[in-house]
Amino acid sequence: TRLDNVVYSLGYASSRREGRHLVKHNHFTVNGQRVNIPSYNVTKGDVVEVVESSRQTTKVMSAIDSVKKREIPAWLEADHGAFKGVVKDMPTRENVTLPVEENMIVEYYSR
Repeated sequence: TRLDNVVYSLGYASSRREGRHLVKHNHFTVNGQRVNIPSYNVTKGDVVEVVESSRQTTKVMSAIDSVKKREIPAWLEADHGAFKGVVKDMPTRENVTLPVEENMIVEYYSR
């Protein structure tokens, strides 16, 4: 799954768009390496962490406060005290929260 989606799902951004913005501006590492590509493919076992210099930014802190209002997906494990999260498993169709009608997508592209 995409890094910007993982950042949002872990609660380090208040929206997917903000997650994309934060990733583009080098606020995150994956397995200890800085990554600034929002479409970076995060896989099972990857550790996503907020870089030390970005941990006290208002965007990250307010997003962490607001994540208490929503649930972190079961395929992720978040440790907000350490500003990191682990991808425990890859998301399945049941984990997708957006309303998607797959048959409409297939129908559209089969033309």
